[in-house]
Amino acid sequence: MDAISETEVVKQAEADPMIPGLFRIERLKHETEDTFTLELVPMEETAKIAFLPGQFNMLYVFGIGEVPISISGDPAEIARLEHTTRRVGVVTKAMGLLKPGEVMGVRGPYGTHWPVTEEDGRDFVVIAGGIGLAPLRPVLYHLMAQREKYRKIVLLYGARSPEEILYKRELERWRGKFDLEVQVTVDRGSSGWRGNVGVVTPLVARAPFTPSNTVALVCGPEVMMRFAVLELQKRGVPSEKIYLSMERNMKCGLGYCGHCQYGPKFVCKDGPVFRLDQIAPIFGKGEI
Repeated sequence: MDAISETEVVKQAEADPMIPGLFRIERLKHETEDTFTLELVPMEETAKIAFLPGQFNMLYVFGIGEVPISISGDPAEIARLEHTTRRVGVVTKAMGLLKPGEVMGVRGPYGTHWPVTEEDGRDFVVIAGGIGLAPLRPVLYHLMAQREKYRKIVLLYGARSPEEILYKRELERWRGKFDLEVQVTVDRGSSGWRGNVGVVTPLVARAPFTPSNTVALVCGPEVMMRFAVLELQKRGVPSEKIYLSMERNMKCGLGYCGHCQYGPKFVCKDGPVFRLDQIAPIFGKGEI
């Protein structure tokens, strides 16, 4: 599969940036007790969907409201969208009650993307915590589809418990590949769990990658990302090769409303993916 053109994605988002397109729910899959994945197809059968790994859409539940959700599907799948989210607010709770066949509104895609199309020939270290694996899942699809372009690929993933691990079958399939290193850990083990117990960040110290030739992609709770950055820097990964997906309260998706201001930047427009050296003065500071 050829890489999706960034120009193509921008044109799609700018066509009618405030008007949602109509999408039908093809499937709602429960990942954990409070987390689910929506599979959406456009009402126009000939419509093609382009996005870059790391971007998000604004999903609209009619009569309730809209919410920004990262795209969690395969970038090569141009006829369907996938979004994984947790039931935490009015809109996502209503979303979780929808049935296949019902219709939603979708605006986007918006935001910056992970640098997978610009970093051929490097090691990739993907570090995810909890639902932070969802925005990174498209990266793994892309890297594996174009495996010959990259060197080592490492996934380090942490969840609170075995029951809260996302995409279990997919993780098992990836674990079976000889050209992908997958390490999963949980904060609290349970009966039958045979894997790592503890937070994800200590896994960085023994992960197999060459720091001077590595690109690191990190998404998860902000405290986890701070410690992941420290571990990556201890290994010698340059700040300009560490990328973070920042979460803020986005409303419009276009940088108009100001809800997601992050220091001098807006997460919806200048992010959500930021290079560490671009946000180092404000990264980790409260009330920013």
